[in-house]
Amino acid sequence: MKRFLLMNLAALALVTSVFAKPIKVAVFVPGVREGNAIYNDMAKGVEKLVSETPGTSVKVYEAGFNQAEWEEKLTSLVATGEYDYIVTSNPSLPDLISKISPSFPKQKFICVDGQLAGNPNVYTVLYNQSEQGYVTGYFAGLLSTSTLNGSNPEKKVGLIIGQHYPVMDKIIAPGFEQGLKAVDPSFQLDIRVVGNWFDATKAAELAKSMFASGVDVILPICGSASEGVVKTAQNSGKYVVFFDGDEFARAPKTILGCTVLHQEELTYNKLKLALEGKLPFGSAEVVGMKDGYIEFLDKNPTYLQEVPASVRIKLEAVISQIKSGKLQFKVPNL
Repeated sequence: MKRFLLMNLAALALVTSVFAKPIKVAVFVPGVREGNAIYNDMAKGVEKLVSETPGTSVKVYEAGFNQAEWEEKLTSLVATGEYDYIVTSNPSLPDLISKISPSFPKQKFICVDGQLAGNPNVYTVLYNQSEQGYVTGYFAGLLSTSTLNGSNPEKKVGLIIGQHYPVMDKIIAPGFEQGLKAVDPSFQLDIRVVGNWFDATKAAELAKSMFASGVDVILPICGSASEGVVKTAQNSGKYVVFFDGDEFARAPKTILGCTVLHQEELTYNKLKLALEGKLPFGSAEVVGMKDGYIEFLDKNPTYLQEVPASVRIKLEAVISQIKSGKLQFKVPNL
């Protein structure tokens, strides 16, 4: 009898597994994957989890650079009704999702690097880019005032952005400037705008003008257009610091610091919780250096070889204060 019962349970499990509804995940990239560490790492995080989870599949959908088309393209993707979860990443996506979700009340959205609370079908997690901006700005200020050959007495550092957007204007740029002024209150932040995320020629022209005006360190946050900034810095003997991805290999003696977001790990972990039924949809979380999702890459050989020890010691002290909670940065509401 016991054997018969076990056989029936095994058969039931087999039938259940055969007819269980497969879980489909769509990755909505508001741009293109190639050349963008954030979007590429988001897709990689989903793909990694899907490869480890039987009965799941993923489709990566690239919406292109025209932001005016994102809402229509996201709506078309949701309207197929094919996907259990739509994973995306961009601070502007929560607003688009808010417009779309009432028409699709069963669709679940996960937005990494966005902020929206109160929608039961949406989970968002925002990086504390006030921290990221501050650490990067503090490092840029230390480089500018160091004994490096490319540094000069001018208290000017540059920020080249693709476009203005709320996270940049309210969080990143103020955090970056705060870090600069923590080194020396007389620092000036020169902000220039490319107007898109791909025009490397325009970015190179802006960088050339900035270096000529006394800037010796630039942070580019302008997508693939950053290649123009890097090449101009190489030709000018100046320096570049980076956000989001590990970019040291592109120009080891020019790119001296990277403050990265661990987007792949964050996306993987949050989607895994969703598949397990443990993700708190309706909430908006914030993660930072203390959580391990923002990191300054202080073990990279380029950083250790090219950056003076005096700079590394001061930066390490600030990072330790952030991780311990002694130095805290509140993320403003968007």
